[in-house]
Amino acid sequence: MASAIFIGKPRVPKMTDAEIQQYLGDNGYPEHIVREGRTGLVRRWREFVQQVERGYALGLEDYRNDLDVRAILDLAGGEDEEIGLLDTRLRAMLTATTVRVWESAAGDPFWDFGYPRNAAGELLDELRAEGLA
Repeated sequence: MASAIFIGKPRVPKMTDAEIQQYLGDNGYPEHIVREGRTGLVRRWREFVQQVERGYALGLEDYRNDLDVRAILDLAGGEDEEIGLLDTRLRAMLTATTVRVWESAAGDPFWDFGYPRNAAGELLDELRAEGLA
């Protein structure tokens, strides 16, 4: 009898771009996000990671919205080399990684835990106000 060994979670079949666009439209995302589909989501994730590396200048609600982008990529079967590299860069920037700051997806995706170690301004103030930092 054959057995399967999974390292991490099992691979989810990739959604087509049309399926991603349908999901985004069905869930009320703005038309420009729906139109850009997977390519736009990957671009947004890249820009978010770059913002975190520079010093995230927005507040907690925006931060959580950006984490939702990664959850959608995950739902869409979004593991590829670029996303993996971006995830590695983000992990390196996070602190307090036992503190859940959002629930963007089922399970315990790493991006829902912790916050940028260089958090300042509005983000840090709001994390403190919610007892997360």
